[in-house]
Amino acid sequence: MLGRSLPLALVVALVLLSYSLVVPVGDDAVEPARFENTFDLGLTDETVREVERRGLSIPRVQVYYSSYEYVVGFDTIESFRLEQQRAGHQRQFGQPVAIFVSDYAGTNASLTENGSLTAANHVGLVDAEDAFVVVGSDARLPSGPVAVPFGERSAAAAFADDYGGDVVPWSGVEDAVTPAQPLTRQNFRAAADNRSAWADAAVATARTLRDRPTSVTVGEDAPSLAAAVDAAPPNTTVRVPPGTYRTDGLTVNKSLTISGAGEATRLRGDGNGTVVHVTAPRVALADLRIDGVGDVGSRRSMLNASRLETAGWSENIELAYGRGDAAVRLVDATESLLTGLHVDTPSSGIVSLNSTRSVVRDTEVNVTNDADDGFMGLVAMHGPLVVEDSQFAGGRDGVYTHRADGVVVRGNTFRDSRFGVHEMYTSRSLVSNNTVRDTKTGVIIMTRPTGTIVVDNDVRASQVGLSTAGSYAYYAGNVVTDNARGIDVLGSQSLVERNTITGNTVGIRSGPALPTNLVTANDIVGNDRAVTADLGPLRVWTVNGSGNYWGPMPGSDADADGYYERSFRPSGAVDGHLHDAPGAWTLARSPAVALTRNVQDTVPGLRPAGVVDTAPRVTPVRPETLAATRGATNATEVTS
Repeated sequence: MLGRSLPLALVVALVLLSYSLVVPVGDDAVEPARFENTFDLGLTDETVREVERRGLSIPRVQVYYSSYEYVVGFDTIESFRLEQQRAGHQRQFGQPVAIFVSDYAGTNASLTENGSLTAANHVGLVDAEDAFVVVGSDARLPSGPVAVPFGERSAAAAFADDYGGDVVPWSGVEDAVTPAQPLTRQNFRAAADNRSAWADAAVATARTLRDRPTSVTVGEDAPSLAAAVDAAPPNTTVRVPPGTYRTDGLTVNKSLTISGAGEATRLRGDGNGTVVHVTAPRVALADLRIDGVGDVGSRRSMLNASRLETAGWSENIELAYGRGDAAVRLVDATESLLTGLHVDTPSSGIVSLNSTRSVVRDTEVNVTNDADDGFMGLVAMHGPLVVEDSQFAGGRDGVYTHRADGVVVRGNTFRDSRFGVHEMYTSRSLVSNNTVRDTKTGVIIMTRPTGTIVVDNDVRASQVGLSTAGSYAYYAGNVVTDNARGIDVLGSQSLVERNTITGNTVGIRSGPALPTNLVTANDIVGNDRAVTADLGPLRVWTVNGSGNYWGPMPGSDADADGYYERSFRPSGAVDGHLHDAPGAWTLARSPAVALTRNVQDTVPGLRPAGVVDTAPRVTPVRPETLAATRGATNATEVTS
């Protein structure tokens, strides 16, 4: 079938060659588009929601490119500048043909008391060449400082007089506006090290809570656990000997350590709610078994409908998820420690609200109902915490986060749940060294966060290994194997590198978003299909001359630089079958295919949709990891 269809494809390609699909656009041929109709980049969903809620204004940029058929919108000039500097940007998009920017002239633009940018009147768009930009002023959004463009120099000067900054013409923006750090391994690894150091410091501080002197022993100095908590002075330890201690809801409202004897010390609730409520900072619960939790995971169905309608979106989620039954509920319990716990729950295991720098470690949470009936192993909201060296099984999500920017989830095991780690509206998180088995999705990042780092995780036997979203994110060193899909690359302006992706039904699914992700130096071999690519532009998965390892292919490395001279199209009709159909291997060597590929490589307008790697590697990136993984899964491939 492949051989018979090739001549027709070649004829079509050569006919199309006589036309230019990249049409230069004159100044009068392009009009600004409605921003909601563009592919937009720059701000997280969380920031956009906050901007809308507070009635703030976003300075935007809109660009028509020579080699991209859709209009691209940027939230802020800073995000536009960052994308212009991204490695491979020009190769994917070509040159800007027309650029429009927000025009704050005549909008009565001003700043709130905290410097947030507002505009009383409608903000239109103006040709960027006619714009003047105020840089270095006090203007900012929740995402940080922003440059503010005007269609008139006098309006820009008046804004600078009121709020500081310098006025530069659009031609000077390149030098005057400094974007965030570029998407490099060095920058991401530095960020990962910083977050690990933050987590290490939080754990070290939390561990000191176990050194408090014992003031009360239950059964000796107090008749019950509740009485012991009432009697114990702050900053001391309540010792709980082996036995079963029943409670209809224990409240710890002062800084104490409650220490048991491991699973032999059982705190048992009455099955009607949360077992332990922690409402004070620096509380430690150590070496306890907790069960008898109520079965209400989400209270959404129990809340008054009118209240849900009037509540803000975030409050709605908190009311529904944050107030469900749990073994332990932390509220304003900063720098607390949960360690050595064994939890059995039909709802949630741990709920943390506004409890920054708290630590959950060496804990086992079993959600006894299935994913449809149980709830979350751990819910973290409104504040980062550290979750490490713990085990989560069953229920919907092992760890669910909501507005928990900076959370660190590392060294845990997740099994038999809907999602292992599920992050919502959570930026700058670190998810590292976790093991995930038998889930719908091992790690899923949603709602366009920024700065997510997902590294060195091992996900197997799941429907999806990693599902990426957001921007300025880093996905590296992960092993995804024996899944229906290895990695869903759905975000933007992110770096996906040094992952081992083998033995999956589909190695990588590339979504229809803008072609701004850098996918390089991955080992993508032994999958039933290497790549599936939704409708959209061609994605070039080569960065600074370095591509991915796809296994042996019909090409040569004449200059011995470690890369094949031929490009590789893993989603193409021929290359997509190199490793499962011997005929494709032969066909790929044919002069007709070579001619068609050369035409497509040199004429941007003839680029097919899908994925191309212009410098595929000859040898694996991580050979030992790949060999060990493929040995465990018995993955094979056809090479000739």
